[in-house]
Amino acid sequence: MSSYKVEQRRLTLRGREFHFVSYEGQLANPARQQPATVPTWFLMNAGKRWAVMPHQPGQEPDELDRLLTQWLEVYVFC
Repeated sequence: MSSYKVEQRRLTLRGREFHFVSYEGQLANPARQQPATVPTWFLMNAGKRWAVMPHQPGQEPDELDRLLTQWLEVYVFC
């Protein structure tokens, strides 16, 4: 069993609320030709998720919020 701890962040930017969830990385699956993945932050919306950036456990909340906000500015509000 994994000891990975899922984290969540909610940010409000330009009057909109955004929900981010971290997911554990996955081992490669050669039978399905799937590469290994690292733990990642995902933007959640309407039952879908979009990869944002690698998840680094223990990251300072202010730094994380800054990085997530930068991502939103580039990919959502471009």
